Amino acid sequence: MADSSATPSRRREATRQKLLDAAALVFAEVGLAAASVEAVCERAGFTRGAFYSNFETKEELFLELAAQVARSRVATVRQRVAGLERDGAFSRVPPHPLEIIQQAIDVSADDRLGVLLMSEIRIHALRTPAVAAAFLAQDEEMRHSVAQIIDDIARAKVISFRMPAAEAAALMLTVWEGASVRGVMAGLDDAELRQRTDEELARVAELLIDAPSA
Repeated sequence: MADSSATPSRRREATRQKLLDAAALVFAEVGLAAASVEAVCERAGFTRGAFYSNFETKEELFLELAAQVARSRVATVRQRVAGLERDGAFSRVPPHPLEIIQQAIDVSADDRLGVLLMSEIRIHALRTPAVAAAFLAQDEEMRHSVAQIIDDIARAKVISFRMPAAEAAALMLTVWEGASVRGVMAGLDDAELRQRTDEELARVAELLIDAPSA
């Protein structure tokens, strides 16, 4: 038998999440400044009353969305690292080490709206300490997770890197994010965007990875 006392709480949480999901699309499409509470409500299928029973302002919603996106990106990278470990990817010499790194870091900004949303969050992180704290914490966790992958690949002892794992991770993430932003500016579709980021990561990998001796 369902716990009826928990039903209002679950319903409220579902409403709140729908508003956050709708806001992610609206903020990505038009930015925080141009987005209206009405547009978010319309996208979510709710009234203004539903909005204001969950959030006091549009800015409060944006702060929660930024924190949620940060947590989601880090969680996705951790899940992919765990999956690679379960599949034994780090117990053998990988034929294409870059592909393993790409599988882990290619998250959240692998489509146009994802890039736009992350760019909007980054812009407001420059101006808002609360957003900045969430963004920097997420960025550090991402770098740590990618560095872990690089360390695991290096343990195969046939592949070596020309700089410490933490520095290599920071460089690869910077290249990946920069390529994504430039790709969106160039009007690439999602498939082209993924190809562009893969190509740029491959170029930087040539600088980072020492090929095994013949």
